[in-house]
Amino acid sequence: MVRDLRLLWRRRGDAFQPALFALLVVVLFALALGGEPQALAKVASAAMWVAILLAGLLSLDTLFRGDAEDGSLEQWILAPVPLAWLVAVRVLGHWLTTALPLILVTPLLAELLHLPHDQLPVLLASLALGTPLLSLLGAVVAALTVGMRRSGILVALLALPLYVPVLIFGAGSVARSAEGLDAVGALLYLGAGLVLTLVLAPLAAAAAIRIALH
Repeated sequence: MVRDLRLLWRRRGDAFQPALFALLVVVLFALALGGEPQALAKVASAAMWVAILLAGLLSLDTLFRGDAEDGSLEQWILAPVPLAWLVAVRVLGHWLTTALPLILVTPLLAELLHLPHDQLPVLLASLALGTPLLSLLGAVVAALTVGMRRSGILVALLALPLYVPVLIFGAGSVARSAEGLDAVGALLYLGAGLVLTLVLAPLAAAAAIRIALH
């Protein structure tokens, strides 16, 4: 994990591009709606979720690509550590550099988008549960296509159907809170999906890597 973070820091310009891209999307949403507080408040949570989802997609193709090109994936398979564990560590690094910075600045972005203050805790909870789920699902897709060249569009097409339910429950929880309804149900679905995917996704991605390299 420490090695991965050091490598990410050395190429931090590339590593943090998805986060900067998401920030740009949020700012463009604010500019496109003319800074009208009521209009921005209605789309604030959806804009945040779409921005983070697109940021994750932007970096998905490179999740294992560099390791495949320099031969590191073969070393992963031969390592005494289970391959699924190494995949999980790489996914954690992906989440730390794409989603976590955005979650940390969400309160500031929420002010920019005029999100009502009572909806901010629900938005933060949905992002905390949903963004690791996006990274885990994306890792499976990235592993399936790691042996292909120029698979960026294919990765996006394969990942989007998996991302849509997360987007629905994530943004939907904030929408239910805005309507005065209970948002706990949607958050519980996200939590259950995260637990299930945390167990299965590294195993599925490890199996896909083994298939791609043989």
